[in-house]
Amino acid sequence: QVQFVESGGGLVQAGGSLRLSCAASGITFSITGMGWDRQAPGKQRELVAFISSSGSTNYADSAKGRFTISRDNAKNTVYLQMNSLGPEDTAVYYCRLFRGTRSYWGQGTSVTVSS
Repeated sequence: QVQFVESGGGLVQAGGSLRLSCAASGITFSITGMGWDRQAPGKQRELVAFISSSGSTNYADSAKGRFTISRDNAKNTVYLQMNSLGPEDTAVYYCRLFRGTRSYWGQGTSVTVSS
Protein backbone atom coordinates (compact mmCIF):
# COMPACT_ATOMS: atom_id res chain seq x y z
CA GLN A 1 0.00 0.00 0.00
CA VAL A 2 1.43 3.32 -1.10
CA GLN A 3 1.49 6.01 1.56
CA PHE A 4 2.72 9.59 1.57
CA VAL A 5 3.62 12.13 4.21
CA GLU A 6 3.65 15.64 2.80
CA SER A 7 4.86 18.75 4.55
CA GLY A 8 6.15 22.24 3.97
CA GLY A 9 3.07 24.16 2.92
CA GLY A 10 1.94 27.34 4.57
CA LEU A 11 1.41 31.06 4.19
CA VAL A 12 4.10 33.14 2.52
CA GLN A 13 4.32 36.64 1.13
CA ALA A 14 4.71 37.26 -2.58
CA GLY A 15 8.34 36.91 -3.59
CA GLY A 16 9.02 34.39 -0.86
CA SER A 17 10.00 30.74 -0.98
CA LEU A 18 8.77 27.42 0.33
CA ARG A 19 10.10 23.90 0.20
CA LEU A 20 7.64 21.03 0.03
CA SER A 21 8.58 17.50 1.04
CA CYS A 22 6.91 14.18 0.38
CA ALA A 23 8.07 10.94 1.96
CA ALA A 24 6.69 7.83 0.29
CA SER A 25 6.44 4.29 1.59
CA GLY A 26 5.09 0.99 0.38
CA ILE A 27 6.89 1.18 -2.96
CA THR A 28 10.34 0.79 -4.43
CA PHE A 29 10.89 4.50 -4.51
CA SER A 30 14.10 4.56 -6.51
CA ILE A 31 12.49 3.12 -9.65
CA THR A 32 9.42 5.34 -9.75
CA GLY A 33 8.80 8.67 -11.37
CA MET A 34 7.58 11.34 -8.97
CA GLY A 35 5.90 14.65 -9.40
CA TRP A 36 3.99 17.50 -7.84
CA ASP A 37 0.51 18.47 -8.92
CA ARG A 38 -1.36 21.53 -7.75
CA GLN A 39 -4.99 22.54 -7.74
CA ALA A 40 -5.96 26.16 -7.33
CA PRO A 41 -9.47 27.13 -6.23
CA GLY A 42 -11.89 26.71 -9.10
CA LYS A 43 -9.25 25.30 -11.42
CA GLN A 44 -8.25 21.87 -12.67
CA ARG A 45 -5.39 20.01 -11.12
CA GLU A 46 -2.15 20.38 -13.08
CA LEU A 47 1.22 18.70 -13.02
CA VAL A 48 3.83 21.36 -12.28
CA ALA A 49 7.00 19.29 -11.93
CA PHE A 50 8.19 15.76 -12.66
CA ILE A 51 11.36 13.86 -11.88
CA SER A 52 12.16 10.48 -13.36
CA SER A 53 13.83 7.59 -11.57
CA SER A 54 17.09 8.64 -13.24
CA GLY A 55 16.73 12.26 -12.13
CA SER A 56 15.55 13.88 -15.36
CA THR A 57 13.15 16.73 -14.73
CA ASN A 58 10.31 18.49 -16.51
CA TYR A 59 8.32 21.54 -15.51
CA ALA A 60 5.12 23.25 -16.47
CA ASP A 61 5.70 26.61 -18.08
CA SER A 62 4.34 28.30 -14.96
CA ALA A 63 7.06 26.65 -12.86
CA LYS A 64 10.10 26.95 -15.10
CA GLY A 65 12.88 29.05 -13.64
CA ARG A 66 11.19 29.29 -10.23
CA PHE A 67 10.54 25.72 -9.02
CA THR A 68 13.04 22.90 -8.61
CA ILE A 69 12.07 19.29 -8.06
CA SER A 70 14.57 16.90 -6.53
CA ARG A 71 14.64 13.51 -4.88
CA ASP A 72 16.58 11.66 -2.22
CA ASN A 73 16.21 7.94 -2.85
CA ALA A 74 17.92 7.08 0.43
CA LYS A 75 15.08 8.88 2.25
CA ASN A 76 12.30 7.91 -0.20
CA THR A 77 11.55 11.61 -0.43
CA VAL A 78 10.80 14.06 -3.20
CA TYR A 79 11.09 17.81 -2.76
CA LEU A 80 9.75 20.89 -4.48
CA GLN A 81 11.68 24.09 -3.91
CA MET A 82 9.51 27.05 -4.88
CA ASN A 83 11.01 30.51 -5.25
CA SER A 84 9.64 33.89 -6.33
CA LEU A 85 6.16 32.83 -5.32
CA GLY A 86 3.19 34.88 -6.41
CA PRO A 87 -0.53 34.86 -5.57
CA GLU A 88 -1.08 32.72 -8.69
CA ASP A 89 0.82 29.91 -6.97
CA THR A 90 -1.82 29.65 -4.25
CA ALA A 91 -3.09 26.08 -4.40
CA VAL A 92 -3.13 22.72 -2.74
CA TYR A 93 0.00 20.85 -3.79
CA TYR A 94 -0.11 17.07 -4.15
CA CYS A 95 2.79 14.66 -4.29
CA ARG A 96 2.29 12.24 -7.17
CA LEU A 97 3.77 8.84 -7.84
CA PHE A 98 3.78 7.35 -11.32
CA ARG A 99 3.54 3.58 -11.62
CA GLY A 100 2.98 2.32 -15.13
CA THR A 101 -0.29 3.82 -16.35
CA ARG A 102 -1.47 4.64 -12.84
CA SER A 103 -0.81 7.52 -10.50
CA TYR A 104 -1.09 7.82 -6.75
CA TRP A 105 -1.45 11.09 -4.86
CA GLY A 106 -0.73 12.28 -1.37
CA GLN A 107 -3.25 14.09 0.80
CA GLY A 108 -2.03 17.50 -0.29
CA THR A 109 -0.42 20.44 1.44
CA SER A 110 -1.83 23.94 1.17
CA VAL A 111 0.21 26.89 -0.09
CA THR A 112 -1.13 30.41 0.22
CA VAL A 113 0.76 33.36 -1.21
CA SER A 114 -0.33 36.79 -0.05
CA SER A 115 0.19 39.88 -2.19
